[in-house]
Amino acid sequence: MIATAKALGNGTLDRIGNTPLIRLERLTAHLPGIQILGKAEWANPGGSVKDRAASAIVLDAQQRGLLGDGRGLLDATSGNTGIAYAMLGAALGFPVTLCMPSNVSPERKKYLSAYGANVVWTNPADGSDGAIRKARELAAAEPDLYYYADQYSNDENWKAHYRTTANEIWEQTEGQVTHFIAGLGTSGTFMGTTRRLRELNPRIRCLSMQPDSPFNGLEGLKHMATAIVPKIYDASLADENIEMPTETAYSMAKRLARNQGILVGVSAAAAVAAALQIGEEAAAAGREAVIATILCDSAEKYMSERFWQEG
Repeated sequence: MIATAKALGNGTLDRIGNTPLIRLERLTAHLPGIQILGKAEWANPGGSVKDRAASAIVLDAQQRGLLGDGRGLLDATSGNTGIAYAMLGAALGFPVTLCMPSNVSPERKKYLSAYGANVVWTNPADGSDGAIRKARELAAAEPDLYYYADQYSNDENWKAHYRTTANEIWEQTEGQVTHFIAGLGTSGTFMGTTRRLRELNPRIRCLSMQPDSPFNGLEGLKHMATAIVPKIYDASLADENIEMPTETAYSMAKRLARNQGILVGVSAAAAVAAALQIGEEAAAAGREAVIATILCDSAEKYMSERFWQEG
């Protein structure tokens, strides 16, 4: 079935994964023995890390006969997973309906329109939780019309990273990775990658990162204490959780652009800021570290944000 889906997708699925691991050397020039490595997930065909989970969810649904014959995919999303679903729907031939806060970036809206997705816009004040509630409502009202993918509860989300992301990091660092850091949205990236890395080396420290408040500018990430907590999330997996201010992420995004020549999205910048914090702590203690994190997308969906021109 996977081979058939790949053929139908005109190679789209073949291009998901095996993304580069970028060494952020200038960021750690003042920290001897510290390496920060970022997984450049914008190299995926849909432009983000969410291609991994979305493709796993779609292929699983197709194998179980839950998609097709007029039945479309429905899910709630803050943007990147929706873009991945829309891309896959266009490539594999199934309709896609997405519930999404109306204040997502204009760039995200243009991607979804280009792929032909049907979008149900929700109140921006309700954030991603409002989109989840709307998707549940639609799924309950018309169960024969939609396959409700529910990325927040779907085990294929974290399993995608268990099967791919973790193994790529292990191979690309030749098993030298000492720390792994990822932001929490659905939590799938952190859950799956952490579970596999722990099998490969139980001594790897795995740290989660989330916004420091429910009202924040870290698109795609959840403040777990005040949000609808994803069913796939297990808080006990993290060795440590780092809370990240939006302003720190904005500052890091500009720093990476102007001093490293790399344009990343806000949540990716937040992950790098967390990695730098851990690197500085390790250096202060006289330890070496190889810190891998997820650059979930590039800045192309955020260029309309005002912070780029500030300061």
